[in-house]
Amino acid sequence: MGYANFFRLAGCIVLCLMAGFIGSFFTVTGVDSWYSNLEKPSFNPPNWVFGPVWTILYILMGISLYLIWKSDLELSSNIPQIGLFLAQLVFNSLWSIVFFGLQQLFWALIVIIILWTLILLSISYFKKISKTAAILLIPYLLWVSFATLLNYSIIMLN
Repeated sequence: MGYANFFRLAGCIVLCLMAGFIGSFFTVTGVDSWYSNLEKPSFNPPNWVFGPVWTILYILMGISLYLIWKSDLELSSNIPQIGLFLAQLVFNSLWSIVFFGLQQLFWALIVIIILWTLILLSISYFKKISKTAAILLIPYLLWVSFATLLNYSIIMLN
């Protein structure tokens, strides 16, 4: 891997980690205040699980994005797929803002359903370009599916 590809890969990973950083700013303040007082389902993981899981997922997402970017260095034919991926990154951060920052559980559920749909579409489109890129997003889809169930369950319990 040459320097250019290394920096592209690093840039893609950093971009995804930044989405997580933006979301975590709202998550940390929310978890320490009102979230701890909410009723949660029995299958809710301990708070310490979320950080490592999301970090791994953001790295996988970054590698996936890099594989799509690398497949066409001019980006001309992959702009729609990359745009879709960037849209899901926005919704990823937006969920934390709505859920933890604004404390709007119902609207957070709407946001996460849109996020889930965007991830599924990204997988579908990425598969046409790179099966590996698509496969790398499957753990993300599964985790967001679980997070959607958690979001819904918290609404029902509160």
